[in-house]
Amino acid sequence: MAGTPEKDAITGQHTTGHEWDGIRELNTPLPKWWVYVFWATVIFSVGYVFAYPAIPLTNSATGGLLGYSSRAELETDLVAARAEHADKLEAIKTSSLDEIVADTNLRNYAMAGGQVVFKENCAPCHQSGGAGQFGYPTLADDEWIWGGTLDEIYTTLQHGIRWDQNADTRLSEMPAFGAMDILSDSEIDAVTDYVVSLASGNPNEGTEGATLYEEQCAACHGFEGEGQQVLGAPPLNNQLWLYSGDRDAVEAQIYEPKHGVMPAWGGRLGEEEIKQVTVYVHSLGGGQ
Repeated sequence: MAGTPEKDAITGQHTTGHEWDGIRELNTPLPKWWVYVFWATVIFSVGYVFAYPAIPLTNSATGGLLGYSSRAELETDLVAARAEHADKLEAIKTSSLDEIVADTNLRNYAMAGGQVVFKENCAPCHQSGGAGQFGYPTLADDEWIWGGTLDEIYTTLQHGIRWDQNADTRLSEMPAFGAMDILSDSEIDAVTDYVVSLASGNPNEGTEGATLYEEQCAACHGFEGEGQQVLGAPPLNNQLWLYSGDRDAVEAQIYEPKHGVMPAWGGRLGEEEIKQVTVYVHSLGGGQ
């Protein structure tokens, strides 16, 4: 009969009439259970769209008939968590840093909380565990630009570094000796050679670079390159570099230095959070 689908001789199934390269497509219907599940999911999705926030609008989304909000649920969970830990958080908030460290329970709690806050806010720049990276100081050694005592770390966190929005921010500026024509190109070359030799532990004393260093750099970095934390001037007599110890990089920093910025976390984080991060950072390996 014309129009009757061909039946496959092997399986006994009718074909769809589609053929490609001698291969015929069998007309095998989906299992009924699969079809039922499919339509059940369609019905469920329609109900979900009306019951929960789902359809994006210009500035928001549909609220849903049930009034559910994942953000509200999160806030409820956070309130419950704060209430559960309120006694320890209040103790940290009202205690001095020395008192927190002296109390084993408070110190352990502050360490755990500080690690979480550090990962959320500090690790993108200072890396996990305070490992540091190019342009961002390592916090897991005993080399501190602004000092590594509890109070000094707290001050740095609270007010930031070169953070214009905080009146008490830590501030240090290295002159652009080349861009500002303080030193000539040849003098910068000489100072660069001396700084590189100073970092190697075998300074080229008696050279033009040593004289220029004493005149231009020693007031901040120290006559022996030991640095001055009160000024935020890092040591130059070791192989720990904020940017790079490569000669060209040292010369570029003398010619026109980079000045990094760290946000002031006071106002962004609560007092108890800043104290917890302080205790955690202090413990990373080089707290003074």
